[in-house]
Amino acid sequence: MGGVLRGIFGYCFLIFIVRIVGRRPGKQITPSEFVLIFFMGGVTLTPMVGDDRSLTNALLTITSIAVTHFVIAWLRQRFPAFAKVVDGTPLVLLKNGKWQTETMVKMGISEEDVMAMARDQQVNTPDDIEYAVLERNGEISVIPASADS
Repeated sequence: MGGVLRGIFGYCFLIFIVRIVGRRPGKQITPSEFVLIFFMGGVTLTPMVGDDRSLTNALLTITSIAVTHFVIAWLRQRFPAFAKVVDGTPLVLLKNGKWQTETMVKMGISEEDVMAMARDQQVNTPDDIEYAVLERNGEISVIPASADS
């Protein structure tokens, strides 16, 4: 039973830590998916190197983590406010050619990070961008300014 509680607590704690650390461009998974991958790797290794080497404990812990992940995924779908807590919300980095400096500093993203993504879409200057948004999965979406604005 201790393994189950440690698994559930560890999963929730890692989601909290990933949310505090923040998003960086290039990540294409949500914080809960990152935690699941990270945690499963650690738990899978535990029976090989830890004090409790029983396969039963490892399987029970892995199962509890998987069930916790599915419950959290269900809660995210059912309750949008819960999804915002777990995964965050999209953040505007550039609006109508104006850098949102406070948000960028908070998230640790430079103007060059944004412009690198913009150049992938053949947008070369901030003035040509209506919005640049840091998505929940860490990608930066660039919405070019319309020609008539």
